[in-house]
Formats: sequence, structure tokens, C-alpha cells
Amino acid sequence: MESKEAVKLLGFWVSPFSFRVEWALRLKGVEYEYIEEDIFNKSPLLLKLNPVHKKVPVLIHGDKVILESFIILEYIDETWKQFPILPKDPYDRAMARFWAKFAEEKFWMNAWRALWTVGEDKEMYLEQAVESLEKIEQELIKRKSKFFGGESIGYLDIALGWISYWLPVLEEVGSMMIADPIQFPATAGWTENFRNHPMVKDKLPSRDEMVVYFQWRRKEIGAQMASTRKG
Repeated sequence: MESKEAVKLLGFWVSPFSFRVEWALRLKGVEYEYIEEDIFNKSPLLLKLNPVHKKVPVLIHGDKVILESFIILEYIDETWKQFPILPKDPYDRAMARFWAKFAEEKFWMNAWRALWTVGEDKEMYLEQAVESLEKIEQELIKRKSKFFGGESIGYLDIALGWISYWLPVLEEVGSMMIADPIQFPATAGWTENFRNHPMVKDKLPSRDEMVVYFQWRRKEIGAQMASTRKG
């Protein structure tokens, strides 16, 4: 059968997008081989498998190559039926996709930009990140459940999983506060539940190493932006 074919994942040790895929595979009980990529010195294999974006994650299932973390999550869910992660109801599925896209484009991008910008730009991105989180908080409150997926982890929890572990590191490195637990109690509760889930807590990168990495990235991107402005 198709789902019995070998599964391989090309990822990067600190990428929340790679971890999304690993969490989904672990939830499904799918055995896979993990291949670490150096995204700053991309391997011929990565360039061959993903010539369009040249990014991780890349899922290899038999002779099939699947790209983009959200698309990979849906492929995994449709290929391995045990422990469904996407809602069954078409409307609920559409809403899960909507909020995943919203969090990626509005929340992640603004939090990421706030990390390496300064002054008025930083304040603007921080404000937009907080506004985005307010909408996510309200969605959580409305659902009145332990996870976005109900009482068990679902697609949207996996998609937003970076908030539980990566965001606090970005806040520390960027000397900023986005997810104030007093302002966002529902998000704080969800963060605790998600981070402590058995399939998640044993599959997280070293926090200390993440801090060092994001400090380096902040300096690198900041220097690049300064150089661009001078040019």
C-alpha cells in the first residue's frame, strides 16, 4: 500500500515549519527518516527536490515529493487516516485553514520582523503582532476547549505550535513582549497544554541553542538591512 512506502523528511533543526511536520507524523505514528539540512549551504538534494522555493520542509513518501508545511500536513492527514488532524466538517476545515493562514501571514511575519527591526518600525510590527494575537485569543475563547482541535491536538494547533515555544524565544532575543499572559490568558493556557503534550514536549529544539541562533539571525538581518539602506 501507498502509506507503507518509506517516509523521509528534510528539515532544519530550528525551523517551526519542519517541526509541524514531525509533530503530525508522530501523532499519526508514522515512522520516518529525518535528514538535517543546512539552509545556509543548501544540499544538491534539497535544490533538486525543491527547485522553486529551495526551502524546508520537504516530505518524501516513496517516489513522491511534497512541499510547503501546510500542504504536507494535509497530505499526511489524507494518507494516514488514524488520528485525523483536520476537522471532518467542511466549514470547520475551511476555518482551520483560514486561521492557519492568518497566523502565518499576520502574526508570525510581524513577530519575526519585530525581532530584527528597531525604533518606529519595531513598534509598528509589535503593534500589528499584538492585534493579530488578539484575534487568535478571541477564537480560542470562542471554542471553549483545551486545544483549537477540541480536546485533542488538531491541524490548527500544529500550525500555530510555534507560538508555544518559538515566540517566547523571539520575545527574549528581541527584548519585546507580545503574548502577555495577563492580556492573553486563553493563549497562555493553550501554550501550556500544547507544549506539554507527549507528542510535542519530546520533539522540541534546545531553548539555549535557539536563543544563540536567533541572536545571530537578528544581527545578520539587521546588518543586511542597514547595508541595503546605505546602498
